[in-house]
Amino acid sequence: MTFKTADLYDDHGDRVRVCDPIFRDFGGHARFCGPIATVKCFEDNSLVKAVLGEPGEGRVLVVDAGGSLRCAMLGDLIAASAVENGWRGVLMFGCVRDTVELAGMALGVKALAANPRKSEKRGEGQRDIPVSFAGVRFRPGDYIYCDEDGILVSAEALEVLG
Repeated sequence: MTFKTADLYDDHGDRVRVCDPIFRDFGGHARFCGPIATVKCFEDNSLVKAVLGEPGEGRVLVVDAGGSLRCAMLGDLIAASAVENGWRGVLMFGCVRDTVELAGMALGVKALAANPRKSEKRGEGQRDIPVSFAGVRFRPGDYIYCDEDGILVSAEALEVLG
């Protein structure tokens, strides 16, 4: 995939939203983009697991985990399922674990931090709703563009190569 968020911003600055620079790269792909699917949950990754177990069709899952640093909401097993099911990436407003394994996967993963503690499994959460964090509102069907420089969100697909 050939694009740079800096170039996309220069070309489309009036049509994109820029995330606050609070995320770290954990996946095997630092550069990824696609249509957005959303999940909102707090310290319970049941819905993250369920959604990433479905066909991704090149989408990026944006997870509003409330910014919690108390537990991981994504690990190697769920990420492997995401790769198998054709997801391009995960933006996690929360923590991940199994970071060495995540770094070896064909998946973009951006999160706040790593934490070895697993989440609860209560079956709670919402999906396919607008979520807001890092100064940006993410709507299902919007497009997200992530690379080493940052994260952009657009209501429509921007032209990229690859």
